[in-house]
Amino acid sequence: MRRALITILIAAIGLGLLGYWYLTAHGFSARERPSAIEALLARNARRLATPPEARSIRNPISNNPENLAEARNHFADHCATCHGNDGSGKTLINAGLYPPAPDLRGPETQNLTDGEIFYIIKNGVRFKGMPGWGGEGEDNWKLVLFIRHLPQLTDQELKAMQEINRLEEKGQPGHHH
Repeated sequence: MRRALITILIAAIGLGLLGYWYLTAHGFSARERPSAIEALLARNARRLATPPEARSIRNPISNNPENLAEARNHFADHCATCHGNDGSGKTLINAGLYPPAPDLRGPETQNLTDGEIFYIIKNGVRFKGMPGWGGEGEDNWKLVLFIRHLPQLTDQELKAMQEINRLEEKGQPGHHH
């Protein structure tokens, strides 16, 4: 038993030294293809970043046209730079990120609970490029509603978001509370 523990300890130290050598020799450029271990960690970072108690929280905001419109405008103003108006993540900024922001319309995001999405918006996710935006209130919960709505986004909604994007490009605030 003792011999097995010593073997495991030596193997762990060896792996740690190998990992240290690799990192110091290669660095962490977002332009390079990640190793299999790094890719695995990045894929699981969102799940690991959310505490279990946050997963069970339900959205207290009602899903109505007014709340969706407010959230749509907020998303276009604050989130679309990385996530795209349609949530696809097909943006210039996202193209340079590793790991890239996920397609918010897909199962990787849509299968998260409301509490998980809220927690990610509020607190961000380390190693994923997702900043924590803070806030306790309704804006984040409205964004959860809008993220759930992204798979059904209409052309009319996209046009409204593009107008907000144009206002922002001109330095005019496109989002009003």
